[in-house]
This record gives sequence, structure tokens and C-alpha cells, in this order.
Amino acid sequence: MKRFETKIRVQYYETDKMGIVHHSNYVRYLETARTELFRDKGYAYDDMEKSGIWMPVLSVSVDFKTPAVYDEVLILACWVKKLRGASIELEYEIRGEESGEVHVTASSSHGFTTPELKPIRLKREAPGLYEMLKSQEEE
Repeated sequence: MKRFETKIRVQYYETDKMGIVHHSNYVRYLETARTELFRDKGYAYDDMEKSGIWMPVLSVSVDFKTPAVYDEVLILACWVKKLRGASIELEYEIRGEESGEVHVTASSSHGFTTPELKPIRLKREAPGLYEMLKSQEEE
């Protein structure tokens, strides 16, 4: 499996009264992992959007395992589960850097569209991006 990893530190404002990361922040962490994966491979979201390729979220699923806490350094892992003609499925794992403990596993699916949200075939519209994602697909 070809995982991309990036790190973040949990900020105080991301936690609840108990000092635990509020569940809503995990979707933001997934977005961070996804956008950094694309940036690392040479396809920043901003550049993709300027070229007319959008990736709206179709679904998100998050499974909570153990709580992450204030000031903890998290490793956000993201990888391509399945690339289709006009959509992609990504999977994620969020774990503590120091403990190695898995806090969350997750998945998301996204369409490839024009700015008007008309589906596009990525292989035809952006062959370089398609090939990069295909090379990252889970084996």
C-alpha cells in the first residue's frame, strides 16, 4: 500500500472540555491529509481548480478508535483505495506519533467534475493526474 503521511499538532481550540479532539475536526484532518497528498505529488488543489478540475466530496466515513488529545502530534496517513473514471476512493489512518496508537480510520469518495459540477473522465481531461493517482492506487 502506498501511503502518504503528514504530521499536525492538535490545537487547543480543536478539543472539547475534556481535552479530547472534537469529532468534527477529524473531517478537517482528512482534508489536510488529502490536500497534502496531492500537493506532494505535484497537484495542488488550487492548481487543479484553476485548470477546471474539481473534486467534490461524495461521502465520508469515520471510525473512532481512541481519543486524540490536546498538543498531541498526529500522523495523518492517506492512500488511494480505488480510482475510477470519474471518481476516487481514499482511505485514511490517524495515529499518535509518540504512542503509535490508531485514533481513527476513515474513508472518503470524491467525484471529478467541472466547476459547474458536471462529471468528467479524469483520464481524458487530465491524463497526468490520472496516471499519478493510478500509480498510487492500493495494490
